[in-house]
Amino acid sequence: MDLIKRNLLDNIDGDYQKFSEKIIPNVHNIKGIRLPILKKIAKEIYRNGNYEDFINSTSADFMEETMLRGIVIGMIKDSPEKILGYVKNYIPQINNWALCDTFCNGLKFTNKNKELVWDFIQPYLKSNREYDIRFGVVMILSYYIREDYLDEIFRIFENITHEGYYVRMGVAWAVSICYIKFPEKTLQFLKTCTLDDWTYNKTIQKIIDSYRVSNEEKEVLKTMKRKVVKK
Repeated sequence: MDLIKRNLLDNIDGDYQKFSEKIIPNVHNIKGIRLPILKKIAKEIYRNGNYEDFINSTSADFMEETMLRGIVIGMIKDSPEKILGYVKNYIPQINNWALCDTFCNGLKFTNKNKELVWDFIQPYLKSNREYDIRFGVVMILSYYIREDYLDEIFRIFENITHEGYYVRMGVAWAVSICYIKFPEKTLQFLKTCTLDDWTYNKTIQKIIDSYRVSNEEKEVLKTMKRKVVKK
């Protein structure tokens, strides 16, 4: 057994494993290793400089191996084009929201390469694979909710038709953040948008649930929920 895997297995937390299995459904190889520990191990791997073979591998006996690989990719200091090569290789390994969101959150190089990364994520937003789209949506949520991108973001979200739960939840989450940052423009979008009823109502609910939205706004938003007739 290699040292990385041994290090991971030495940090299994049984209680956290049970908790993770509840919130990450349909994933049966979770060991229960907490994120701060994964980040610590990732730093060690990156510091040692022998990360190339590890991040180029696509095999994993348990989820945290894959998550660790994504965290290491987020630490790499290299040309943005080379980092995107690693990102491209990693995305097909994403099979749950936790892998996706942790990975996206670590891709901080996006902040200095917005146009390049924006172009890179576009094909994933048009994919027929749930976690390809989730990746694109969470990247938008993490790095692109700015006024100069807002109209394009709304257009993209209206054109997403995938019915996967984690796609629709991601879009609802992202639009709710758009509202918190740009309430007037997002409100106008919500009044005329063609989001499906489930995503639309989930968006409204997420905005209402936010502590950053006034009670007056919440009352208005409650009146905007769509009535859905159950079939």
